[in-house]
Amino acid sequence: MKTAVIYYSYEGSCALVADILKTELSADIFRIETLDDKKRKGISLMFWGGGQVFRGIKPPLKPLSVDINAYDLIVFGTPVWAGSPTPAIASFLSKNNITGKKIALFCCHGGGKGKALDKLKALLGGNTFIGEIDFIAPKKMDSVALKQKIGEWAKTLINTNKPN
Repeated sequence: MKTAVIYYSYEGSCALVADILKTELSADIFRIETLDDKKRKGISLMFWGGGQVFRGIKPPLKPLSVDINAYDLIVFGTPVWAGSPTPAIASFLSKNNITGKKIALFCCHGGGKGKALDKLKALLGGNTFIGEIDFIAPKKMDSVALKQKIGEWAKTLINTNKPN
């Protein structure tokens, strides 16, 4: 089973989870990045990010070379902005026709995932979803506990994806 982890990370939480998943799943890893690399913090980030979500903005992305067809399982990761996956993820998915794949999803948030995973599933219609998980402030979690949580989830993805 060939696996890819494709994620967007603004403040590093999803990058942390994706990096551990890469090891646990022996996966290739791809980071989605926007052309706008200005770092916003606090209330400025909330207004900017939430505004993008509410206006349906799909920001331009830096080139990312990934052959979706080469993978059996694709794990997507996103922060949660205004109860939704980030606009960068929406932008990536709008430019890549992904169907007929096994998909797993994770999101990182500071206290509420909202409908982010349901909205991400809607963007990825035509696929088979084999797992989802959310992480509350993974950068603040005990590293051993975080790795254990990710490792246990990775095992369920591997077991779900084994041929009969």
